[in-house]
Amino acid sequence: MSAAEQPAPEDKITEAPERPKHGPKTIGHGPMSQAPNEKAISFVPSLKRLLGTLRPELTLIWFVVALTVVSVVFNVVNPKILGEMTNLLFAGLLGKHLGDVMPAGTTLDQAITALRASGEDTFADMLSAMHVVPGQGVDWDAVGRVGLLALGLAVVGALLMWGAGWLLNEIVQRSVYRMRQQVQAKLDRLPLSYFDRQPRGELLSRVTNDIDNIAQSLQQTLSQLLSNLLTLVGVLFMMFWVSPILAVIAIIAVPLSLAAATFIGGKAQSRFATMWESTGELNAQIEEAYTGHALVKVFNRSREVEAEFAHTNDRLYTSAFGAQFISGLMMPVMFFIGNLSYVAVAVVGGLRVASGQMSLGDVQAFIQYSRMFTQPITQVASMANLLQSGVASAERVFQVLDADEQVPDAAGTLPEPVVGTVAFEDVSFSYSPDKPLIENLSFEARPGSTVAIVGPTGAGKTTLVNLLMRFYELDGGRITLDGVDIASVPRAGLRSQMGMVLQDTWLFGGTIRDNIAYGRPGATEEEIITAARATYVDRFVHALPEGYDTVIDEEGSNVSAGEKQLITIARAFLSDPAVLILDEATSSVDTRTELLLQRAMTALRADRTSFVIAHRLSTIRDADVILVMESGSIVEQGNHEQLLAAQGAYWRLYQSQFAGAADDLDAA
Repeated sequence: MSAAEQPAPEDKITEAPERPKHGPKTIGHGPMSQAPNEKAISFVPSLKRLLGTLRPELTLIWFVVALTVVSVVFNVVNPKILGEMTNLLFAGLLGKHLGDVMPAGTTLDQAITALRASGEDTFADMLSAMHVVPGQGVDWDAVGRVGLLALGLAVVGALLMWGAGWLLNEIVQRSVYRMRQQVQAKLDRLPLSYFDRQPRGELLSRVTNDIDNIAQSLQQTLSQLLSNLLTLVGVLFMMFWVSPILAVIAIIAVPLSLAAATFIGGKAQSRFATMWESTGELNAQIEEAYTGHALVKVFNRSREVEAEFAHTNDRLYTSAFGAQFISGLMMPVMFFIGNLSYVAVAVVGGLRVASGQMSLGDVQAFIQYSRMFTQPITQVASMANLLQSGVASAERVFQVLDADEQVPDAAGTLPEPVVGTVAFEDVSFSYSPDKPLIENLSFEARPGSTVAIVGPTGAGKTTLVNLLMRFYELDGGRITLDGVDIASVPRAGLRSQMGMVLQDTWLFGGTIRDNIAYGRPGATEEEIITAARATYVDRFVHALPEGYDTVIDEEGSNVSAGEKQLITIARAFLSDPAVLILDEATSSVDTRTELLLQRAMTALRADRTSFVIAHRLSTIRDADVILVMESGSIVEQGNHEQLLAAQGAYWRLYQSQFAGAADDLDAA
């Protein structure tokens, strides 16, 4: 039930109309939002690519294989050795028994003849296949030597397997470490439009949860997979060596096991993909809800957020339960098939021992081999759910790695020093091909001038500065800085000449000093203090208990909105840019704080080319040039007095802000 459909509480609070839900319809915000990717995973190609990430560790992998091979050989040989020990014990017990019932000095052939004469043909057939000395008991020295050999092989095999596991852990962790580096580097190369399409929680889930799940899956499956496959080959060889007939009986279980594993794995695969998609969607909802927690409370949307969370949580529960339950059927089914094989081997083996066609030790060894043969199949099948979960996560990470990157940086350079002449020449741009936003836009900003950009919401003001920063690529035309096309120089070189102060302040968890110094790493204490004084940060810092060492928490709640904005202006001041961009930097502060911000920005704009985006026209009266934008085009340009005299678009904006406010005051 949606929030709008739920019954009203007892206090009968009026509910607002239901807003659009999260979920499979669209993801992201703004013009670049799109439908999510719900394609089922391609298991085999994704698995091959995931294993390909281990290729740099090939030398260590071969070392792991060598250790595992030796360990498996020791473990596979051990049942045969234990079978020989059983033969020694059984032969000694039968020899003692024959010595008690036969005359002294009777040989084995005589004992067999006597047994046949008395009608005990089955017993005689069994003795004919054994090395029994009538009257001689168990050779405990021989039994001890064989037992010590079996124990030594088991201990050495376990140590080698432990060493292989330790090295494999190193291989997996190195590979996942490289994957994290690749994802981080990829995120740095992705265009801003990619992040417009991705909810932050979803992207964080891919970078953290999915990579952690890949590490866990590889760690738990690779070592077992390698040892189990080698054990399967070794045991199969020993089974045919001991008894080809019993080997054929045991192998009949293999196609049954494979058919069951394929059927169950196919049913679980799509559910694992849905499970991780739901996990990312849930993370996105939680991140959004708690980031805007205060807004949710203000608009009384708690029940709707809870309903959305419950819906996605139910979807995650359903897919996770289905995936785990279906894949969990693998182990019981494999055990059942293995037990059928075990019973068949035990019955046929007992008959062959009774007929003298096999020794008791060989049957014992074969029963162990049959268990060892079905155990790897069972374990590999039980690991299918882990492997499928890991591959599903890997594909989600690969989708990030395969995303279209921004245009590679060119090798050009800007002149030294940068003066700050900015020119837009027939610039065209749109977020979506079918919705043009800016078409054939041209203007020039002279060095040291202040260019104000005004206009209604959606006119393209912020887009203009985003294009100047090369956050997006142009559809047509070009932008130059001191006559150099900005597309011909590296983005880092371009942005090092620009400073930006946004309406939404961003401060990281650290001291005020660190946040100011973020504008120029390596800045001296004197330079930081100078920037703080020039932008009026120094005035309020001394009122704080720790001064410049005051730690700003994650949300910046221990400083006011105006103080946070002053810190961001100080940060831009310290970076000493040639071009300054101020995007609604005073829109969310009170009038008194705005005066301080205006003074700080005046100091910041001195001798710099500045672009100021503003809705409050009072903040841009002293601009050298005012550009009035509507629908992505410049409809007017000039200074404040010229535009008012023209009584065009700017005059209408001015009247809507000041004349309307004066009329309201007179009416009051």
